Amino acid sequence: MKLTTSLKENIAAAHSLLPIGTSFDIITRELLLGETRAYLLGINGMCKTEVLQRIFSDLQNPQYMQDNVVAQLQQYMSARIGYAQVQLESDWDKLLRQLLSGPVILLVDGFDQALILDARSYPARGISEPDAEPVLRGARDGFVETMLFNANLIRRRIRSPRLTFRLCCVGADSRTDVALAYVDDLADPGLTERISRSLSGLEVSSLTMGAKSLEELLVKKRWYNPLPSIQLTERPDVACSYLMEGHVLLIVDNSPTVLILPCSVFQFTQSPDDYYSSPMVGSYFRLARFACMLVSLVLMPLYLLLTAYYPDISAQYHLLDSADAGPVTIFFYVLAVEFILDLFKYSAAHSTSRFSGSLSIVGGLIIGDIAVELNWASVEVLFYAAVTLLATLSLSSTEFADGLRLYRLFLILITGLGGLWGFLIGLALVCLSVATTPTYGNYSYLWPLFPFNWQALKTLLLRYPTFRAQPSRVWRRTKSSERQ
Repeated sequence: MKLTTSLKENIAAAHSLLPIGTSFDIITRELLLGETRAYLLGINGMCKTEVLQRIFSDLQNPQYMQDNVVAQLQQYMSARIGYAQVQLESDWDKLLRQLLSGPVILLVDGFDQALILDARSYPARGISEPDAEPVLRGARDGFVETMLFNANLIRRRIRSPRLTFRLCCVGADSRTDVALAYVDDLADPGLTERISRSLSGLEVSSLTMGAKSLEELLVKKRWYNPLPSIQLTERPDVACSYLMEGHVLLIVDNSPTVLILPCSVFQFTQSPDDYYSSPMVGSYFRLARFACMLVSLVLMPLYLLLTAYYPDISAQYHLLDSADAGPVTIFFYVLAVEFILDLFKYSAAHSTSRFSGSLSIVGGLIIGDIAVELNWASVEVLFYAAVTLLATLSLSSTEFADGLRLYRLFLILITGLGGLWGFLIGLALVCLSVATTPTYGNYSYLWPLFPFNWQALKTLLLRYPTFRAQPSRVWRRTKSSERQ
């Protein structure tokens, strides 16, 4: 629907399209620009009042207004409105989208176009280090819920003229802004165009949970693929490092989380601390993190297998003190301890910072001691479960750690029921599930292991010095022509 030259008709159309007079946050104002009538539409709390007051004070100043009548709106905008972000629009759909995003709409009598004054001001929290990705050294800033601030944090680090932010709109009702960020000569053009088409073709009413909802819409997974298909980060330095490696970012308004495309399983083994340490120290902790992945996955199932089905080996290496404990009892011990540790983790995560530390320590000591006395667990099982928990907490990605937890529970169940063959079959099914985890753009989840790329794999396994780790050629996965 288009605007007309009649201000009265345009005001009536605005009342039919918006709950004016019913919704308290929609503000309106009738104005006179000389002798020309005008009508202001805005959202209370989303525009800079002092800026608007200055603009309209100048427009209504007799000394400033040399013409009593607005004859040409384009010329009037160029000559009389000194504010930087002003544009003309005649389509109601685009006007409503802008209005509900924060800018102010000014309807002028006699013109079928409206002025859009982008004097928006969103409520925003301060920029601080994200709790989910803390580092010992390095930058302490993190993404926030305002997309423009997030783009500024990236632009501050990458001052390249080829850094591009393409804006899309997702959600029939929410009309959520999503920015596609990439470095023009580093990212695959075929990938960027495919993401842009996917965003434009998404049929969804709203992005209820922000970036997480967009992740599930872009990559549809099966129930047997618990590992994340898209990497998420709240750190600008991490996002910028992936941009310089040719990846593409998706920045969702109202969400402090940025999506990184494409994705592989090796991306979840890295941590910013690796790059804020020396190459030798960073390489050591990265390899230790790989070992923690294996410990988190197989330690408890392997302990269950040896103590329940191979008591001779268990007795030889003193894995279990209770010689009379049968396979069913040990299986119950392991399941009970897994549940208790998960209970500790989530109760501490959802408690306030004043109680989370004391809750974890005191609760672990008291409940662990009582569980052993009541014969619901053994000291050895508690020890191996604690080692598993520490190995899981060492992983920087909580989504990846939660996926490994589900794999571990599956291995425990199938090992307790099937013994050695159950453990081997379960391990094979886990490997199959990891290999078949879908990613956006049909890239391999196991890259650079498959397809094999030794140069890229070395930079993932080891922390190389900066002068040897420039990734412009190493990280080229395929040519864009091969993807199309």
